[in-house]
Amino acid sequence: MTARTPTTDYPMTIYHKPNCSTSRNVLGLIRESGVEPEIVLYLETPPSKKKLRELAKAMGLGARDLLRAKEAPYEELQLADEKLSEDQLFEAIASHPILLQRPIVVSPRGTLMCRPWQRVEEILPAKKS
Repeated sequence: MTARTPTTDYPMTIYHKPNCSTSRNVLGLIRESGVEPEIVLYLETPPSKKKLRELAKAMGLGARDLLRAKEAPYEELQLADEKLSEDQLFEAIASHPILLQRPIVVSPRGTLMCRPWQRVEEILPAKKS
C-alpha cells in the first residue's frame, strides 16, 4: 500500500503509548491513510478526569471499560471492587494513567478504543477512488 501525502484536513488524535505494539500499529495505519494525527503521550500528559469522561461518553463506555486490569495500580487500589463509583474510577485513571486502556483514537468519524488495532480502520478517512 502506498502512503498518501500527510494531511491535516482530517483531524485525528491518538492517546498513544510508544512501547505498546497495538498503539504503534494503530499509529501506523493512521499515517498510512495519509493523516498525521495529534499524538497525546498520555503517560506524560495524562487526560483530566473531565477529558476521560468525555472520551468514555463518545465511545459509549463507562469508566470500568477504560481500565487496564493487568497493571499494578489496579490491584493496589482494589479497583475490581464493584462498589466503586464511576467518579472514583475516573479519578484512579487520571491519577494513574498507566491504567488507561489504549489506544484511544478520536476522529471526525468517531472515537474508538482501538483494540484490536484493526478497529481504527472504522474511523479513518474514506479512501478516494
